[in-house]
Amino acid sequence: MKNLDEVKPEQSRRNLLKTGTAAGVAASIGPWIVSPAVLASSGEINCTIWTDYIPAHVIDDFTNETGIKVNYTGLGSNEELLQQMKASEGVGVDLCSPTNNRSGQWSTLDLLQPFDYARISGLENLNPAMLQVGNSEWNFRSKGSHWLPFVWGTEGIAWRTDLFSPPGGIPSYGNIWDEANAGKAMIRPHSGMLGAGLYMETTGELAPGDVWKAYTDETEMRRVWDKITRFCIERKSQIKIFWNDTETQKNGLLNDGVIVGQTWGGPVLSMKSRGEPVTYQAPKEGAMAWVDGLALSAAAENIEQSYALINYLFEASVAGKSIETHGYNSAVLGAHQHTNPVYMKNFKEAYPGDALANLNPWPAEPQWYADIRSEYKDRFVKA
Repeated sequence: MKNLDEVKPEQSRRNLLKTGTAAGVAASIGPWIVSPAVLASSGEINCTIWTDYIPAHVIDDFTNETGIKVNYTGLGSNEELLQQMKASEGVGVDLCSPTNNRSGQWSTLDLLQPFDYARISGLENLNPAMLQVGNSEWNFRSKGSHWLPFVWGTEGIAWRTDLFSPPGGIPSYGNIWDEANAGKAMIRPHSGMLGAGLYMETTGELAPGDVWKAYTDETEMRRVWDKITRFCIERKSQIKIFWNDTETQKNGLLNDGVIVGQTWGGPVLSMKSRGEPVTYQAPKEGAMAWVDGLALSAAAENIEQSYALINYLFEASVAGKSIETHGYNSAVLGAHQHTNPVYMKNFKEAYPGDALANLNPWPAEPQWYADIRSEYKDRFVKA
C-alpha cells in the first residue's frame, strides 16, 4: 500500500482507494460494542458535515440511544468550510468534515485539535489505508492525527438514461464537451476543468500525466491550466449549469434540462435507488476519488459528545444504514454487509471492470495550487 505523500503520484493516487475499496468491499470484522460509559452523557454536539452524510434517521437513532442532540449543518464545499472556520475561529463547531487532500490548507491554521485514539472504540473498524492518510498528512506538528476517514466517493459521469447514452457504452469526461450535448451538460467549475484536462490527455491536446504534474509547481500548473482554460472557454456554451452542492446536481438532471454531467456519485446513485431515470459511472479516464473525514475543532465545547458520535458512526451497521441512504461509500470495513441489495447493485454498475483499479484520488492540494486554480476558474466562469 502506497500513500498519497509518496514520490510517485501516478501510483499513489490510484493505490490509496484501489486497495482501500477492495478492503471495504471484501473484508469485515467482529461486532463493535458500544460502551455505556461513553454513551451515557446527553448534551449536544454541533456538526458541520457534508449534506446527507449523517441521514436524519441515523441522527434520530443516535439521540434516542444516547440523549445527545445533534445540531447538523450541511456542508456544500471545502471552501465554504474553511471560510466558516476561519471567520469564527472554530467557535460553535465541534465536528467538521474536510476532504483528505486539503491538509495543506489546514496545517498552519490551528483550527483543529488532534484526536485521542484511546477514546475511539471503533478505530480498528476503519480502512487502514485511509486511516494512514490522517496519520501522515494530517499529523500537524507531530501532535497526532487531526483527521479520521469517514465517507469516500468519486466524481465521474452521470446521465439521464432516457435521454442520453455514452457512445460505445463507456462514459468519458469528453461527453461533457461533445457538441451533440451543447447546452445540456453540467459541471462543478474547478473539477469540471480538471476533468476536461484528463480528457485532453487522451486527445493529444495535453501530454499524458500533465494534469497531475500541475500539482508540482506554479510554472507547470500555469502551463497546463492555460491550455485547459482556453479549451473550456471555447466550449462554454456546452454548460447549462454550474453546480456546487448536492441539490443542484439532483435538480439539474431531474428538472433543469441536463442530460449529462460530471457529478459526485452519491446524489445520482441515491436518485437511481429511488427509480429515477439516471445513472452514474466511472469514466474511461478514471473517476476522481476523495475521502471526506471527521475533524475535531480546536474550539470544540462538546468533546465527550463528539467522541460518542464518532464511535457510533464507526459501527459497521450504522455506517451501512448511512451509505445506502446517501449513496456514497464508507471508510468503515464491513459497512456494505449492512446495506440493501440495491446499494451493491449500484456500486457494481458504477465501477465496472477495472474501474476501481483506475481511480484517481486527488493529490494533496497546497494553498498556492488552490489560489491559482481559483484564478483560472473565475476566468472560465466569467468568460
